[in-house]
Amino acid sequence: MATATRGSRAEKVKKIFEQFDVNKDGGLNREEMASLVVAVNPRVKFSDEQINAILDEVFKTYAEFIDSKGLTYEGLLRTYDDGAGDVDRDFDALRLELVNNNNNNNNNESNLTVGASEASTSSIVDERIVESQKKLRTAAWAMSPNHGVAYDDTWKLMDDLEILIKRLKVKQAKEGRLKGENIDVYSDAGWSRELAPSTDISDKRIFWEESGSDYATFLKELGVLRGRADGARSREEAFDGHMALGRVLYDQQLFTAALVSFKRACELQPTDIRPHFRLGNSLYVVGRYVEAKDEFFLALEAAEVSGNQWAYLLPQIHVNLGIALEAEGMVLSACEHYREAAILCPTHFRALKLLGSALFGVGEYRAAEKTLEEAIFLKPDYADAHCDLGSALHALGEDERAIQEFQKVIDLKPGHVDAMYNLGGLYMDIGRYQRASEMYTRVLAVWPNNWRAQLNKAVALLGAGESEEARKTLKEAFKMTNRVELHDAIAHMKQLQKKRPKGNGGVDGEGAFVVVEMSKFKRVGRKTTVRQDLANALEIRAFQRLTRLNHCSVDLLKKEMIDREVPLSYSGTGMPEKSIRKAGLEEILHRLLSYLKPETFQGAVKAINEKILSVLDASGSGRVDLGMFFAVIAPICSGPPDRRKRTAFDALLWRPVNESISQVRRADALTYIKMLRAVYIPSHGTSEMLEIHGEADVSTISFPEFVVMFDDSDWGFGIVTTMVKLETGDRTRHGHHACSVCRYPVIGSRFKEMKSHFSLCNQCYSEGKVPSSFKQEEYKFKEYGSEAEAVKDKCMFFSLHSKNNSENDP
Repeated sequence: MATATRGSRAEKVKKIFEQFDVNKDGGLNREEMASLVVAVNPRVKFSDEQINAILDEVFKTYAEFIDSKGLTYEGLLRTYDDGAGDVDRDFDALRLELVNNNNNNNNNESNLTVGASEASTSSIVDERIVESQKKLRTAAWAMSPNHGVAYDDTWKLMDDLEILIKRLKVKQAKEGRLKGENIDVYSDAGWSRELAPSTDISDKRIFWEESGSDYATFLKELGVLRGRADGARSREEAFDGHMALGRVLYDQQLFTAALVSFKRACELQPTDIRPHFRLGNSLYVVGRYVEAKDEFFLALEAAEVSGNQWAYLLPQIHVNLGIALEAEGMVLSACEHYREAAILCPTHFRALKLLGSALFGVGEYRAAEKTLEEAIFLKPDYADAHCDLGSALHALGEDERAIQEFQKVIDLKPGHVDAMYNLGGLYMDIGRYQRASEMYTRVLAVWPNNWRAQLNKAVALLGAGESEEARKTLKEAFKMTNRVELHDAIAHMKQLQKKRPKGNGGVDGEGAFVVVEMSKFKRVGRKTTVRQDLANALEIRAFQRLTRLNHCSVDLLKKEMIDREVPLSYSGTGMPEKSIRKAGLEEILHRLLSYLKPETFQGAVKAINEKILSVLDASGSGRVDLGMFFAVIAPICSGPPDRRKRTAFDALLWRPVNESISQVRRADALTYIKMLRAVYIPSHGTSEMLEIHGEADVSTISFPEFVVMFDDSDWGFGIVTTMVKLETGDRTRHGHHACSVCRYPVIGSRFKEMKSHFSLCNQCYSEGKVPSSFKQEEYKFKEYGSEAEAVKDKCMFFSLHSKNNSENDP
């Protein structure tokens, strides 16, 4: 007997297909499929009903791969991808071998060596059908040697459960309580409910009514079946029963009931991968993401114990774990698992798509582009990958390519909401308002109650000059939701309808203005903030708000340093560091920002990755010096300024290079200041700083000396004073005063020009905008932190003026 050689998965499926395609017409008809099913399961005896049921399920599930000749090769490959069988086992069971065909022989049979005992003729099929003992089976997975049914009593449990489910379905459908939702028009999050690396989720989600008496009756009867499973003759048989019950319940989308069965299976065999994996799937679907994540981690731990027995499951465990982590907002951690899945299974295009989407989510657009292109190379018709690639290209400024990608999605799936919505946003960004309006109209045709699309359509119409249509559309959006965004939009439209003159940049309701060079802006008094300092501080303040670090106490950073043990690692310089992978750093941030919702936390991580980690990990190693990270974020966390500086100093002391001493090395402090400026004030040159101060200095500095260095306005981070001023005054209003440029009420500081007496807000002052009607050689501004300061200043002026007048009286 010839020894079978190992080959690729696709080649093996091709050989199996060719073996049973008796008439060589490129399709497996029902008789040929029956031959295949029986031949690859030589120890199972099928009844006629069983064979027909299995074939019905296959031909129904894979209808898109069925033509007039039967199931195509691609269809057979998909069945194996979906876990309906094990390619290697079936290939070996059929005693096939892969042969290099270098002799121009076109006879397909010449590539096969078939054992004498192979069951491939209809007579053998008939004999096995006649000898069959088992009852009707409808689930193809049940026959799989990898995760199928092993005991006869389990088949009986499945039969009885199917009867219960059909009874429940009839009752709920009759009363109109069974609902479904077509999710095919939205981008697939990549969730795979089973083992497949290539399953498209485009079916109908069923929503069972779980509060009625019929469902309570169903649960009671299900409890009887679970009792029968527990009463099995062995632990293995009980495990088999609970797993089968869970699978059937899961297939029927009775997820809450399914997770009970899988949980019991986990108790019976805690070191088996399968129940943890399926319990994790069930928990995720019902929205219990943290518990789902924990089960997937348990599945990975079980995999380490069991060796290679369940290696084929590992890629999908990593994929689903990544998705569960994303649901918590942990996108950097999700990237690690998507990447691991792609390494374990290089053809897993869903893992690559998810990795690309996650990289896009953390702002790594170029890496996202490359990864999504790999997914599309493996699956050219992958609409969701094209959609995310379009978004990545738009973020990179490659708008024409992005438009092409979005158009490909719409060609593949004409009703794809995300592609149309994103394309509408792209058209808005490049000023093609009419096209944007058309896209949002198409979104609303599929999703009529999408208030965001309705709002964006109104803005697009406004940009296209159709103000009356924009007003009507905005009213429709207002009917859909009462969110603050709608109030802002309505106020914005009212500003535009006032028809103020538009000068240089005078758009969006602004008055005509000119931008004045910085040298013409003079300050009255030292308390008035320098224009460039304010511009930098406003950017830092915006970053604080985006990351919510302004709500994170510096005391929490100290607690992390005290409680966390970080193993030492060595960088390229040979110096020891407490470095950590980005995914590990994300876990720390998750604790520090535990009050954030997942989507808000994801946005915070993206901002931190783009602004801070890109500087700290300039080499792209994927690791970050944790002490330096704590020191860099300390100044923008909440707490008194002195405590923030002390925490930054302590974070530098916590680093291995300073741990054995009570002071910080001067060179280390200088490196820190350089990092601060590179992160928060990138417009200022910092490359020369170390050359001026000297990096070879081995002396140390105390905390007071560190504060002097930190507060230096030229080489330090003295801007923190302006930043704190913004933090304490960014809710201050100045009565009836409005900015003379942007027309919005002044909030924060008010900058009054002392000659022309016009006022500017923080933003317009920092940008150097002045009303074009006031043309002067120079402008002198005085800053008022509150209206009370302005009133006090006015009173002093009148008092001084009155005093001067009285002195001049005869």
